[in-house]
Amino acid sequence: MRKTYVIDTNVLIQSPDAIEHFEDNQVIIPLVVIEELDGLKNAEGEKGANARFAIRLLDKYRQKGDLTVGIDFEQGGNLRVEKNFIDVELPPDLPDSKMDNRILKVCKGLSVKEEKVILVTKDILLRIKAQILGIQTEDYTTEQVPSEYSQYTGRCEAYVDETAFKEFKKSGIESQLVYQVDSHGNRLDVKLTTNEFIILKADESNKKTQLGRFDGEKIVPLNHKKSRPYGVKPRNVGQYFLQEALLEDAKTAPLVIVKGMAGTAKTFY
Repeated sequence: MRKTYVIDTNVLIQSPDAIEHFEDNQVIIPLVVIEELDGLKNAEGEKGANARFAIRLLDKYRQKGDLTVGIDFEQGGNLRVEKNFIDVELPPDLPDSKMDNRILKVCKGLSVKEEKVILVTKDILLRIKAQILGIQTEDYTTEQVPSEYSQYTGRCEAYVDETAFKEFKKSGIESQLVYQVDSHGNRLDVKLTTNEFIILKADESNKKTQLGRFDGEKIVPLNHKKSRPYGVKPRNVGQYFLQEALLEDAKTAPLVIVKGMAGTAKTFY
């Protein structure tokens, strides 16, 4: 079933090409969103840049025909600017002076003619108001950063048998020897990225751990674990890994990206 998506301004500020990501469905831009983009086009930083990008993209489609009638996308679906439904009545507590409520008017008006109207907005409060009015809503997630657990962290934990664990400090170990375990106790292979750090555990004793780095071929011990630059000593695993990355030469680690919550010594290092 073809859907009609009404796009809020904040979606275009997050992802200025969002109008092209709704497959073969109908995309509606309320006129009030055009007004808001106009007010944001001179804003500093990313917000202003994205507003200008969205405006240029709308202008590209304007040159193909009348946006108030509708312009077809190459991939299917179409784009339309909606200027009607100013006479749609909302509850007295939702005054016309607020731009969000004007978007709700468009959604209410379209829902009379369209079978499935969905408001797409990043604004949680607008989604709540829409629900009160019986309007279906969705968050826009296409451009969101993956959730924390799915992001690359630069390090992982892995097990290795006791013999290889004992030999690790001498010459490192082959990456094929390490493994992880799922919630059911099944053994899983580990896919490592060059310069990814590893907390290595002996599989016969979880209390035995060593720190290593995958150099692209083998898992090797840290080169700078005992270093004390400016007299600074790492106090946890993350700081040992950070120190190692910063002290490696530029050929080995041409770019170091540091991520961590407040108070983990990012700025200090």
